[in-house]
Amino acid sequence: MSVQKIADRLKLDEKLPSMPWFVEQFINYKLPDLSPSTLLEYIRDYESFFGWMIVEGLSTAADYKQIQLLELETLRMEDVTNYRLHLTTRTEGTNTRVTVSRKLSSLRSLFHYLSQIAEDDDFYPLLRRNIMAKVEVKRMHKPKDTAAKLKGKILEDEELLEFVGYILEGYREDIATNKQALYSYELNRERDACITSLILNSGLRVSEVVNLNLIDLDLNQKLMYVSRKGNNDETFKTPIYFREQAKDEIQTYLQLRETRYRTPKKETALFVARPNGQSSGKRMTKRAIQAMIMKYAKSFGKPYLTVHKLRHSFATDYYLQNDIYKTKEQLGHASTETTEIYAHLTDKTMSEAIEKRTDL
Repeated sequence: MSVQKIADRLKLDEKLPSMPWFVEQFINYKLPDLSPSTLLEYIRDYESFFGWMIVEGLSTAADYKQIQLLELETLRMEDVTNYRLHLTTRTEGTNTRVTVSRKLSSLRSLFHYLSQIAEDDDFYPLLRRNIMAKVEVKRMHKPKDTAAKLKGKILEDEELLEFVGYILEGYREDIATNKQALYSYELNRERDACITSLILNSGLRVSEVVNLNLIDLDLNQKLMYVSRKGNNDETFKTPIYFREQAKDEIQTYLQLRETRYRTPKKETALFVARPNGQSSGKRMTKRAIQAMIMKYAKSFGKPYLTVHKLRHSFATDYYLQNDIYKTKEQLGHASTETTEIYAHLTDKTMSEAIEKRTDL
């Protein structure tokens, strides 16, 4: 099990006892099919909804655990509408349309299970009336819309190589007068360039990068064994290839990983950091990698660039040279519908291609 999944599973186990018995039953039913991270989001969504029910007087429960099935069964459409308004109009922590859609989807999943799958001792559904079946949850992320938002916010063509080169050398000039920043940069520039190059030449997610171990890397074959999102077989790792362009950065980083970061032999992580005040290196976190990319991106003149947009940058470049099915497999998408983003991102290239004339 990956580092992140272990942490999320522990958090899930910690929160689950505070939920009503029927939510615990639902989570256990879903556990073989969904990741701990997804189920943890479900729990947080139910905390939000149950808390709102208590405040609004729709439940007499003193806490989440005491919420009754009958209270869910007797909810009206007006109540669901009011909850949606609560999510979108409250002054603190207002949710985006995407977040509201996800929260409602979480409730639909629970209500569907209680009304269509779970049974009581007499073989009747646990929930006789499912108000959430009346709620239409619109799909928020259309590939064409997502592609439009990404235009101009990813690296294209020569910029992929230029950004890695900037991390290796160019950034030094921009912080030349800042001794503390310069010290940190000289300590980490090869590692940072390696991480960036690996993502730009493989399309890995940040969580996949964080979870990589030394044993997962086959440099000769330009291959990594990755724990992919949505794969519930914890013993299986997907082989993912990376381009030749990333090989030099990886080799350079591996030569200094142990000595520069004082990494103990027992540390299996591929990418490590030595936090201030600590004597030895340990696995980097998602937050550290995200902050690192944002720091370089801002100075590079691409303030909108994030770790995930590095993945989009690779995918767009890769799609131009391969079909949608190969791109889907390389990125680990569940369906080609998600991969369609890159078809729309390359529209400009396609439009330019059709204008080119050749003599017949």
